[in-house]
Amino acid sequence: MPELPEVETVCRTLRPHVAGRRIELVEVRERRLRRPIAPDFESRLLGRRIRGVRRRAKYVLLDVGAGEEWAVHLGMSGRFCVGAPPPTLTHVHVVVHLEGGGRLYYRDPRRFGLMLVTRGEADLGELGVEPLSPGFTGNLLWRLRRNHRRITVKSLLMDSRKVVGVGNIYANEALFEAGVRPTRRFGRLTRREVDRIAEVVPAVLLRAIESGGSSLLDYRDGEGRSGSFQTRLHVYDRAGEPCRRCGATIRGTVLSGRGSFHCPRCQA
Repeated sequence: MPELPEVETVCRTLRPHVAGRRIELVEVRERRLRRPIAPDFESRLLGRRIRGVRRRAKYVLLDVGAGEEWAVHLGMSGRFCVGAPPPTLTHVHVVVHLEGGGRLYYRDPRRFGLMLVTRGEADLGELGVEPLSPGFTGNLLWRLRRNHRRITVKSLLMDSRKVVGVGNIYANEALFEAGVRPTRRFGRLTRREVDRIAEVVPAVLLRAIESGGSSLLDYRDGEGRSGSFQTRLHVYDRAGEPCRRCGATIRGTVLSGRGSFHCPRCQA
């Protein structure tokens, strides 16, 4: 958390405020993120004009020209917003001043995020297919099944080397929509189930984007607003509560160190 819908929403809400604006001042107040902010970070951004904003996986990428992008990862608790940070707001680690008086600030209480200037996606690690791209198909997942038969289906969806952006919330929700339990071994899925998963994953993500993402903890969009998709969650973090579809009690377990949730009646 934040996952793909939240990061996509941040990109969309930042874009009209920053595109075409020149960076006039970079304040780094805390360098100790998941990886320390580089000593030359400020000098590499100063004077650059932001040409556009896009998302790759869970990264916000701001095009600053000359083949470089300013990459921001929100980690577990990061917030990347336009405007001056409120004076009482703590854990604001970076403030960037834009021409015309605009500002961007980055807040990250847990400091699990990243901030760097990159010349290519190789700096971001090994990234798999985008689930909102044409390349995310049942055929792709079926091919992955050949070499990953023993891994659980939820773990595969959350492996960013295979599929990017689908974190714990949306893996649980997509598998509910697909009618598949998160603990199922990938190799035991039928072709019909694999095709169904490929269909519902992007559908769930798009619905979440339309709702501005899920604000369960610290997440806010680029304009500081909360998302509302958390009110539409079917299984995530609802252990012990009735299924909104059939009334059965939602079950929770721990899978690969993460909370997993499913309906014992709706998911086979």
